[in-house]
Amino acid sequence: MDEKLDSLLEREHLELSSIRQRAAAFGIDEILLSVIMMIILWDSMLKATTLENMIALTNSFLLEYMSIKIVYQTFFTMQYGATIGKIVMKIRVIEITTLSNPGFLSAFNRSVFRVVSEILFYLGFIWAMLDPYRRSWHDRTGRTLVVNG
Repeated sequence: MDEKLDSLLEREHLELSSIRQRAAAFGIDEILLSVIMMIILWDSMLKATTLENMIALTNSFLLEYMSIKIVYQTFFTMQYGATIGKIVMKIRVIEITTLSNPGFLSAFNRSVFRVVSEILFYLGFIWAMLDPYRRSWHDRTGRTLVVNG
C-alpha cells in the first residue's frame, strides 16, 4: 500500500469507486460508442449481404473506431473529469497531483493506454481488480484515480 495515497484519500475525504461502478461505466461508454459507429456505418451495413461482409466492414474501420474512442475519452475526461458512463455512475477521474480533472496530456495518455489495454485482452482492467487503489494501467500511466463523484 502507498501511504502517500492513503493519507491523500483520507485527508480529502475521497472514496475510490468500486470495480462494479467502473465496469458499468465502461459498458455504458462502449454501447454509446458502438451505436455512434453503427450510425456512421449504417449505409454500408445495409449493403453488407453476409455476416462475413459485415465483419470485414467493421474491421476495415477499426483504426477510426480506436481514434474515436481516444478522442471521446480524452475530451470528456479532460473537460468533465468523467465520460458519459462515469457521469451516469456518479464517478470521476482525478489527477493525483492536483485532485482535479486531468489536463490534456494526462487525459490523452490515459485514453491511449486504455485502448492499448483493450487490445491486450483487457489485462490492464484485470490489473485494476488486483490493485489496492483499483488503478488500471491507464490510471497508472496517466497518474489518475477514479473516485466517487
